[in-house]
Amino acid sequence: MPPAGNRLEGHVAIVTGSTRGIGRATALRFAAEGAAVIVTGRSEGEGREVERQIREAGGAGTYVRTDLANEDDVIAMVRAAVDGYGKLTTLVNNAAPTELMGPGRLDRRVTELENEAWDSIMLVALKAVVWACKYSIPEMANAGGGAIVNISSAASMLGTPGLDTYTAAKGALNTLTRSMAVEYAADNIRSNCIVSGMVLTSEGAFKMMEDPVIGGATKAMHLTRLGLPEDIANAALFLASDEAAFITGSVIPVDGGVTARMPVPDISAADIGLD
Repeated sequence: MPPAGNRLEGHVAIVTGSTRGIGRATALRFAAEGAAVIVTGRSEGEGREVERQIREAGGAGTYVRTDLANEDDVIAMVRAAVDGYGKLTTLVNNAAPTELMGPGRLDRRVTELENEAWDSIMLVALKAVVWACKYSIPEMANAGGGAIVNISSAASMLGTPGLDTYTAAKGALNTLTRSMAVEYAADNIRSNCIVSGMVLTSEGAFKMMEDPVIGGATKAMHLTRLGLPEDIANAALFLASDEAAFITGSVIPVDGGVTARMPVPDISAADIGLD
């Protein structure tokens, strides 16, 4: 991690889903740069540990147990920021219903998709973001402005087999980001979106990459390397900071080149008459 600074001095940030992975890395990075951070998530043990790490490093952080599927919890999350630190300037919508996706889980292609799965995934991946913005934006306006950073996925821009609900939710998040940028520019509130590539967020993810088929295919998608939580956290830090004051309505890939590359079949020059 780069040395701590003061790029977010005076900021008060909420980072959803910040008990682990990208959210945890973002909360720690923001706190190291001077922000007071509301750490959120359903696991109190993990949340308190992130809170402890922030405070032991000399930062300001408070864990607020939040179930984003519950609108009242989202309201309480925003209230905790304002009551605890006097204002709210920054919102990072990071949480995703990852436990509902993947082999053997709820998300499917549309012809096999249950209504319950669609509703459950959309609730956390999209509706909860709307709630968080709905209750955060007035507080940002009261504070004189702010920044929203939404964490999307390369799945929002590329067809992804078996994840039709998730891709729909993340695609909607990209366009919602632009719409909010237009709607709230007059309140000095910026809205941007990070399109994340494959990020190794756990020991299990690292082990999965050791599989010659899954790991090989995933690595081949990226032009550089697989991502780390800190890669996304650093991009979020920039977009939340005053350095990005002229950036709003942007959907920015931070994905190791996944969305820049056009897939091509494994053919030789001779196969297409160039030899």
